[in-house]
Amino acid sequence: MASKAMSLRLPEEKAAELAAIARADDMPVSEAVREAIDNHIAARRADKDFQKRLKRRLEEDREVLERLAQ
Repeated sequence: MASKAMSLRLPEEKAAELAAIARADDMPVSEAVREAIDNHIAARRADKDFQKRLKRRLEEDREVLERLAQ
């Protein structure tokens, strides 16, 4: 699977907490971040209200893209 490098700015306190959590879990910080992102995406997929908002946004975007394509 292809990957994309990204930058992330955190307040120092959050960065220190994240590093401590990663050390306690015996994993690199980057893996802890990927795990947190995976969990966030899974939670959004399971959130019915979010799914409604996402579908509404898809429809709005589709309408705009169709107008632009004319």
